[in-house]
Order: sequence, then structure tokens, then C-alpha cells
Amino acid sequence: MRLPRMITVTMAGLAVLLPVTACSSGGAPTAPPPQASEEAVPTEEPTPENLHPFTGKPANRLRPVLAVKIENTAAGKPQMGLKSADIVYVTQVEAGLTRLIAVFSSKIPPKIGPIRSARITDLHVAPMFGKPAFAYSGAQTKMLPFIAEASLHDVSDSRVPGAYFREPGRYAPYNLFATPKKLLAAAPKASKAKDIGFTFGDPPAEGGVERKSYTVKWPAARFTFRWSEDKQRWLIWQDGKKDIAAEGGQLSASTVVIQYTKTERSQFHDSNQSYTPLVKTVGKGSAIVLRDGMAYKARWERESEEGGTTFTTQSGEPMNFAPGQVWVALASRKPVTP
Repeated sequence: MRLPRMITVTMAGLAVLLPVTACSSGGAPTAPPPQASEEAVPTEEPTPENLHPFTGKPANRLRPVLAVKIENTAAGKPQMGLKSADIVYVTQVEAGLTRLIAVFSSKIPPKIGPIRSARITDLHVAPMFGKPAFAYSGAQTKMLPFIAEASLHDVSDSRVPGAYFREPGRYAPYNLFATPKKLLAAAPKASKAKDIGFTFGDPPAEGGVERKSYTVKWPAARFTFRWSEDKQRWLIWQDGKKDIAAEGGQLSASTVVIQYTKTERSQFHDSNQSYTPLVKTVGKGSAIVLRDGMAYKARWERESEEGGTTFTTQSGEPMNFAPGQVWVALASRKPVTP
């Protein structure tokens, strides 16, 4: 079931006055009434057609999609470019740690990194965006055929080496960065942003509870999202520390989605024999949506890999997100052990 995006649009009322040309008994036309002043002309609000499907913010045009695999351990921080992402996915990898899939379209940063290797879950998330450009650095040899068949344009460091560089002051493998414009130039047929099921607008009228902090855990990682009334955003902490961007300031989001999924061991594992988790993003399940200092219980559904993910309230209404950057934590109530 695909739900249309719900956008709250307010239009000021306007009474339009038409000139009257009826003649008087003497044959002379009566003077037309005064026209409405310019101040009475309403300013058009953005419509669903010119709001970005990933953020709900005004967009003159829809640009190609770039997804990037980002390191997310202390050794790779601070990350660069995440502030410009439309959507950031948190996914579990080996040893109970997490990595990020940063999705860009409406804004493209000058550079982004550290960029790390791909995982099987990435290949199941990508088709929701059509056939996006996908940037990563390496993958297990037996996973390469899966990448070749996936719905994406491969712009890894082995395919587009000129787009990548080593960032001074960092050590390998946490110093590989890339120039997003060069990555997109190497994938001229990458899909443009489209409806992926997200809806934006006013929050639900009921069902939310005030919540100033929410913590979600994986076997070896912990995220805490805290509401800032001053910034009107959810500030992000990881493993008890502020998540600071390389550009400065703490990472934050307008909306945070904790999407509870089934996570199981895949056929892949690392050199330490720690299994690679496979996060099931097709199907349905429960979620918690954080917006405006409130927490809402929600349901998610994705009917197929080519389809988007819709979020609804417990009563079945669209679960609108607050316009702006969205973080989606793909969590599990029973996380797979390494």
C-alpha cells in the first residue's frame, strides 16, 4: 500500500473584487470599486510537487541520488559531510558495531568520509531509491557478484579512483574520503530523488508522548537522541559522547525513526569469523518516531525491494515527519549476536 505524501499547506483567504460596468439611468457608467491592494495577494506556499520527497523542504528540482557507506566507530570520527545528508541510516555490522548509509540529493557537500566497505544490507536498502550511485571502499570477494547485480551504480574507489583521496591527519583505513560531485559525474544515469513513502507535515493530533531523550542499542553500540528546544532538533550522542561533525557542531536531526526490523546472520562473515548481519527492510513492523520533542508509536511497511517504506500511526493515518534531515536507526528488539 503506497500512501501519498501529506503536506500541510496554508493559503490565506482572498476576496477578489471585480469591476462593475453597469450604466446609471443617465447612461454614464458607474466608477469601478477600488481594486484589492497588493498586500492582499497571498504568497503561494510550497505544494507537494515542489517539496523534496526525502526532507519535505522546498525543492526547485529533483537531483540524482548518492548513497555513501560511512565509518561509524571512534577511530573514524569526526565524520565529514553528514550534515548535508537528506537521510542517514544506522545499520548493524560485524561484532555488534554500526555503520552509516548517508543518502544525498538535495544538498551535496564538498567532501565526505571516512568511506568504508559495503555490506549485504546496503544492497537491499538501495533499490528503494531506484538505481542510485553507491560509494564504498571494497567488499568481500564473494559479495562482488551481488553488488554487480544490485540496483545501483557502482562508484567505489576501485571504479572511480579519481573521486577518492586520503585525508591528511588521519590514518588508514579511516582516512579515505571522496568528492561527491565527482562520484555523481561518474554515474550520469543515477536515479533522481522520488517518493520513497515518507510523509511530511503536521504531527498526529494524538498518540504522542513528551520525550526529551531516547536511547537505542546494538550489541556493541549505543545512540541517544536528545531534544533541544533551542535548536528544535534531536541532538545525537553515540556511546555516551556528543557526535560532533568535522565541520563543527553536534550532529542532529529534525526527525528520528527507530525502525525495528528482523536481523539475522547472513552468509558472509569477516576474517575473525564474526557474521555479517542481514537487516530485513522488506516486510512490516513497529517503529518509534521522534519529532518536536514527542515520541509516537508507529508501524512501517515495505512491500517490495523496489517500493518505498511507509510509516503510519497506530490508527492507520500517515505518520508525518518534521521537515528536514531524517535519521533512521535500523534496530532489532532481538539483535543477532556476532
